[in-house]
Amino acid sequence: MADLQRLAIAPQQIDQQQVFLTVEQQHYLRRVLRLGVGDKFIVMDGEGKWWLAKLTPDISIKTELIAILEQEIAIQNELPIEITLISALPKGNSFDEVVRQSTELGITHIFPVISSRTVLKPSPQKLKRWQKIATEAAEQSERQVVPKIRETVEYSVALSLFEKQNLFTNYHKYICVARNNYPLLLESLLDNQKLESIVIAIGPEGGWTKGEIEAAIAIGFQAVSLGKRILRGVTAPLVALSLVAAVLERKRYSTNCS
Repeated sequence: MADLQRLAIAPQQIDQQQVFLTVEQQHYLRRVLRLGVGDKFIVMDGEGKWWLAKLTPDISIKTELIAILEQEIAIQNELPIEITLISALPKGNSFDEVVRQSTELGITHIFPVISSRTVLKPSPQKLKRWQKIATEAAEQSERQVVPKIRETVEYSVALSLFEKQNLFTNYHKYICVARNNYPLLLESLLDNQKLESIVIAIGPEGGWTKGEIEAAIAIGFQAVSLGKRILRGVTAPLVALSLVAAVLERKRYSTNCS
């Protein structure tokens, strides 16, 4: 089934083994993917489930199409724990790439934040655009879960969500800092034998301020380094999440082989 196209839908679109497709989804299937009546593809609900589906005419409205779910597909492509990214918004449209690459690497939640050195002040329409990018990236990378992009908030607000573990529980929190002598993120990840959930904070171009770093450390974030080189706001999340994914895949592989 690796050659079948994938389509992410909302769970509420499913009713009695039928998927009621939106106009945009029908256009995508017919005009972009060039699928026709009887063709099969994979439906993802964005919450962990896949099905083999067949494109079928809607008998009530002959000009429209629906999908019939033929069988559920057992698959496990997700990382074993939830990963949350707190990312200060970079310049221009660069956050589009942060969302796309983070999704490919297995992120679960993304919090765009405005820090002291953030230049971009996004419009409300940006959130819808970022969620669409995450959905498309999840389809492309064969994810089971579509990451949730949260509304943009001030950095202090994002930190407060993690202060008393009122959003997630049993997680390890890291803030990546440039030009420092903090331990490497990789070493910290390897030292933690039981990673249950991870939060990683990545700063803007120019880095976090001293006050922002201290505020994170005060509520339990561990300050870590991504190496001696200075990374762009788009590159740093890619490096950090690649390290996290590699360590988690390594741990899972070791467990399965033992």
